[in-house]
Amino acid sequence: MRKGILASTIAFLLIAAGACAESAEEAPQEAEESAQETGMVRVIISTEFGDIEVDIDTGNAPGTSANFLRYVDAGHYDGGQFHRTVTMDNQPNDTVRIEVIQASVNEEFAEQGFDAIPMERTSVTGLRHVDGAISMARGQPDSATSSFFFCINDQPSLDFGGNRNPDLQGFAAFGQVVSGMDVVRAIQGQPYEAQALTPPVRITSVRRAD
Repeated sequence: MRKGILASTIAFLLIAAGACAESAEEAPQEAEESAQETGMVRVIISTEFGDIEVDIDTGNAPGTSANFLRYVDAGHYDGGQFHRTVTMDNQPNDTVRIEVIQASVNEEFAEQGFDAIPMERTSVTGLRHVDGAISMARGQPDSATSSFFFCINDQPSLDFGGNRNPDLQGFAAFGQVVSGMDVVRAIQGQPYEAQALTPPVRITSVRRAD
């Protein structure tokens, strides 16, 4: 009788162990499938200060994301730079102040960019300029091409209706930093003249994580 109970217990434990092993194997695959379903594309921005990992939200901001990724895939950001830092202390003429760092493509590709894109306003995408948001720099609406910026701390004045820009249209956020905000903040804290980083912080490469 005891042998029968022992055998049943061993069999149960083996089955349970097998189920746990299967669950462990399935977890990474499920996580990857979940990320794909949400429309996120992971991008790694490597700089001389370290890496910044960003999830690009192709689901909520498809046009802006596609534009950014075509510059990534074409290698235009490789050898580019973070050229601008905006802090609370270097915008004396602005009543609405923000904190961002701005990047641009390798100067060799400055004249080889793609056409400007229609602006995807935050009122449409539902995205916000929160701490770590990535967004497109622009002059007029529908004028963004390749230059992008990261927010340091929440910047609601950059959302649609925000009054950083007199046209109240805001800017086109299209993703979020998931790792490397310490790098973003380190870049923001580098020496500058006016708002120009001196020297600019070099971007080694920008690539898709997969």
